Parts: sequence; C-alpha cells; structure tokens
Amino acid sequence: MNAWYLICFLSALAVFIAFTNQYILKMQTTIAITTGSVVISLLLILAVKMLGDETAVFITQVVSDIDFNQLLLKGMLGFLLFAGALEIDLAALKRQRWEITILVLFSTLASTFIVGYLSYYVFALLSFPVPLIYCLLFGALISPTDPIAVLAIIKQMSAPQGISIQVEGESLFNDGVGLVIFTTIFAVAFYGTEANFQEVAELFLVDAIGGIVFGLVIALVGHFVIINCKDINTRLLVTLTIPSAGFALANIWEISGALAMVTSGILLGNITRAKASKRSGPDGTRYVKDFWHATDSFLNALLFLIIGMLIVTMPLTWEIIGLGLVMVPVVLLARFISVGSPYLIFKRYREYDKHSVKILTWGGLRGGLALAMAAAIPTNKMVIEGMDLHDIMVIITYVVVIFSIIVQGLTISPLIQKSILAAKEKTK
Repeated sequence: MNAWYLICFLSALAVFIAFTNQYILKMQTTIAITTGSVVISLLLILAVKMLGDETAVFITQVVSDIDFNQLLLKGMLGFLLFAGALEIDLAALKRQRWEITILVLFSTLASTFIVGYLSYYVFALLSFPVPLIYCLLFGALISPTDPIAVLAIIKQMSAPQGISIQVEGESLFNDGVGLVIFTTIFAVAFYGTEANFQEVAELFLVDAIGGIVFGLVIALVGHFVIINCKDINTRLLVTLTIPSAGFALANIWEISGALAMVTSGILLGNITRAKASKRSGPDGTRYVKDFWHATDSFLNALLFLIIGMLIVTMPLTWEIIGLGLVMVPVVLLARFISVGSPYLIFKRYREYDKHSVKILTWGGLRGGLALAMAAAIPTNKMVIEGMDLHDIMVIITYVVVIFSIIVQGLTISPLIQKSILAAKEKTK
C-alpha cells in the first residue's frame, strides 16, 4: 500500500466517523473526527507494542511515510483557504479592518515573544533546558491561529457576525505574518544569520505583500473568465484552477500562496459571485457554492483525521507529553495577553461584545499549520536531554494542537451562546 491508497482509505474512514457521529456522539464533526482518529491511533500503538500485530505495524509504517509538511503546506492548504475565504463577508471584513490588522500584526508578534520567554523559564524550572532561540521558534510556530481549524469549528456555531468576522479574518491572514516571524527566527537558529530590520522587511514585502498582489491578479483573471463564461462546468473548473495551479505558482515564486488564496477567495466570493448571480441568476452560482461547501467539508475531515493519526509516527515519552501539557496554559496566557491588550484601545472607539476577548482567546485554535511548521525543523541539529529537538518540538506542538481542537473546540460553544444572547438583548 502506498501513501495515496492510505489517503483514499482514510477519506472513507473520515466519512464513516462523520456519519456515525450524527447518531452516537453528536459532536461537532471536526472534533469527532479528530477524537476518533486519536483513539484509533492509540489502539494501533497498543497493538504494535503489546501484541506485535503485523497489520498494525504495516499501517503505522504507511502513515509514517506521509510527508505531512508537503501534503498540507504544498497541497491541501490552497484548497482549504480558498474554500474558507469564499464564505467571508467582505463588507463585514471592511468594518473590522483595523481590528483585524492589529490582531494579525501586533498580537501574533507579541504572542511569539511571550510564549518564547515564558516557555524558556518554564523549561528551565522543570530542569529541561531549551535554549531561548528554540523557545522563540516554538512561540513563532504556535502563535498564529490556524484558519483551517478555526473556520471548521467557529463557522458552524452561528456566532454573531461582529466577533465571528474577527476570529475568521484574523485566522485567515495571520499565517502570513507568522510565517515571516518563523522563517526569521529559523534562519537565526539554524544558519547563524543575524536578523536585521531590512531583511525582515524585505521578507515580509516579498512573501506577504507579494502573495496579496498575486491573489488580486488571479482574482481579476478569474473574475473576467467567470463573468464571460456561459457554461457552469467551466466556471467551476476556473475556481479549481486557482487553488491548484495558482497556489503552486505562488509557491514556486516563493511568495505567500496562503495569502494569495485568501485574497482571491474573498474577491471571487463577494464581487464575482454577486455579478454572476445578476447575469445568470442564483442557480448559476449555487452549483459552484455547493461544490466548494462539499470540498471544504471533505478536505477538513481528511486533514483532521490525519492530524489525529500522526501520533503513531511520534517517539512519545511521558516526559515530553507532560511538557506539552504544561505549554497549554502558557500558550493560552500568551494569547489572552496579546489579544486583550489591543482591546483596551479598541473599546475607546467602538462598543464590542463583552465576550470578545474570551472567544478570541479560547477560540484561537491551533491545527495543521503549527504541526507543519514544527515538522519543518531539521533533525539531528540539537539534542536536549537525550532527545532530538525536532521530536521535542513536534510532540509538544501536537499536544497543544490536540488540546486546542478537542478541549477548546468542545467548550467554546457556551461562550458563543452567551455572545448570541448578548447580541439579541442589544437588538431589543
């Protein structure tokens, strides 16, 4: 069995878990799939270690062959971000543009350094000395909220538009900033280069701004073709070309394919869809919209199933799992401070939902992007207490991600319900 066959079978398993979840657990689909895959992975580990089961060993080896970094960052990410961006309300995004910009720029950077310094002292306190530069690297990869995880959970809970657009908008855009921070610290940590303002600014302009400009260009081309195309199937193929060929081209040019997909998706989902509906009626655009809804749901299910199964590939120890659990409150505290601080200024100029900071903190989920960045850390570069730095970072990140998706995802609903009630009371 090769990796492609495994992905096909995992897709079927994801659909099966989603179907049975409707009648048994009745959780949010993403949480149910992730939880189910973690349980399956633990059973595989037990089967390998206690029974020596040949089938379990074989499945574990095939899962290990999946290059998660390439699968997500170079493949699925483009489709997932494009599908999520298609549903963003551009008018609502404009109303919250300053809040989202500050959350994307300031909060991501602030969280990186808060997590970095706090984890440095916590690790030292636990007699597990990790050099500061690697703690900052962990802060950089864990600080951006994952747009895939956030959109998969938040958008199904019908949160008030004001807070949902902040959560969704921030998560869609802050990965570009997070990647610049991660890349800069990565270069200092492993290549000994000095980070100066000019190099960081150049990296940001090329990567982030270049991605946004490229997204505008392909959106304009896509808009022209879709508006002037009479065949519905061809319109659909045009939208498929953007997150496939467009995303690949952005990666080849070394600009932010993620930001390109977000930009093009928002424009096509708002301007192009509205104009196409006027020309051909709502039926002409509903076909494309339904297709991307289904694609988004399917890829999300597959992604979170793979995230859950990644545990079978990790050299787990109770010590590192414990360190990962200790990092959970550190990451949450950094998120609360980095998000709450701007709100002290925001509230002077506009009234917000009183639960905004809590929702942004607890709803700031981490997912596949953090794991992909952790997986990019090279092996055999640094050994700490007998363990490779790569393995340490991946396992700690995995623990934070699983806690984020399952625990935070399961418990965010009451906060959103309070926000919904507050919004209803305000309209009375």
